[in-house]
Amino acid sequence: MADDTGQNLTHLFTSEINATSTPVSPNATTRQVTQLSDVMTTVLANVTGNISDYLDQNLTKEMGDPCAVVSSEKAMEGTEFYIGLSLALSSSLFIGSSFIFKKLGLLKLAKNQGTRAGQGGYGYLKEWLWWSGMILMITGEFANFAAYAFAPATLVTPLGALSVLVSAVLSSRFLNEKLNLLGKIGCALCVLGSTVMVIHSPKEQEVNSMSCLLDKIEEPGFIIYCIFMVTLAVFGIFFLAPRYAHKNPLVYIMICSTLGSFTVAGCKGLGVALKQTFNGENQFTSWLTWILLAVVVSCILVQLNYLNRALDQFNTSVVTPIYYVFFTSCVIVASLILFKEWGALSALDSIGNLCGFLVIILGIFLLQAFKDMNISLANLTTMKRDVEATNNGDLNSPVSYDQNYTEYHDDDELGLLEEDSVSNGNTEIQLETEYRDDVEFR
Repeated sequence: MADDTGQNLTHLFTSEINATSTPVSPNATTRQVTQLSDVMTTVLANVTGNISDYLDQNLTKEMGDPCAVVSSEKAMEGTEFYIGLSLALSSSLFIGSSFIFKKLGLLKLAKNQGTRAGQGGYGYLKEWLWWSGMILMITGEFANFAAYAFAPATLVTPLGALSVLVSAVLSSRFLNEKLNLLGKIGCALCVLGSTVMVIHSPKEQEVNSMSCLLDKIEEPGFIIYCIFMVTLAVFGIFFLAPRYAHKNPLVYIMICSTLGSFTVAGCKGLGVALKQTFNGENQFTSWLTWILLAVVVSCILVQLNYLNRALDQFNTSVVTPIYYVFFTSCVIVASLILFKEWGALSALDSIGNLCGFLVIILGIFLLQAFKDMNISLANLTTMKRDVEATNNGDLNSPVSYDQNYTEYHDDDELGLLEEDSVSNGNTEIQLETEYRDDVEFR
């Protein structure tokens, strides 16, 4: 471009000089000055046109979507990704540790013969251990909130599973809650899945300003998604919950997960607003910022309400893994539609993200579903021997019912066995050969 401009400039000056090189009288000075001015005007117009064409053809191609990140900011984006990753990991560490401190405070209260929290007592408010756990949890939640401003939501949300891992490991160390073999395998799978997701996750932010976020919110795809999710949540609250929630945990979990996707999107939007505000562009004068704040607060309150209902009626080992799967899935779908965080990923990275997510799900399931079982490498062989001993060493041999009456009484649904025909020895069991009138066959 520089060579073409130089050639054009040289050509213009040469042609004009040749045109005015004819000897003229001193009275022609004014006309020469006018011609020189025209030459300079033509040159400037030519140079300006070339620059404009260059910008249109090159810089516009590099920028593409006005909301996308320009090439000069790529290095900064890489730095922000690792900042967000560090915040997400520290959030899991703080939140996982907070459960241990709060549990220790509650145990100390129970040991001192105080009124327990489950009985309506509030003595734990005087325990410094409980307050330490509360401070750790608040710190973790703030770190998690800040992580959404720097890293993609499809990375930050799945890494929340590490808080379950931290809690399980610390519980086995400080609360004497044994972590069995399947639990240890689950922890390893959580770490493996998280590592895979970090490697294959998107490294760049797709939204860097509130104006770009507003443009994406107004897209038809996200509007349809919002209508569908709100309709599903309302249907669950007013129709499914009164009828089926007492016997199926999926109802409450579905309500929490659908609203949770809006919570994460709102948190990410507020993170963008805070970043712009700190850079000198106050976004708290914008109506969009306050709407996002209202959405986050209202959705969190509803989530807490229905999540507590689910935990009150169903086992934690059932609620926790199902909620993680549903909640994270909804967040990933919302991020794909709104932020298009996977838009620049290759097919390999997309598959890697899905595989990492599935591995984390499997780890959470093993960690929670079998946590009360006594399974270890030491007793695996013992359990096998017990099964073989029960069947006299033959796994295919039939089970004998000549022990006592209680072993086969449950099988006597038709009342065909006489009690007096049963003995504690090896006496042969006598069966009735005639049908009884009082027995009804169906």
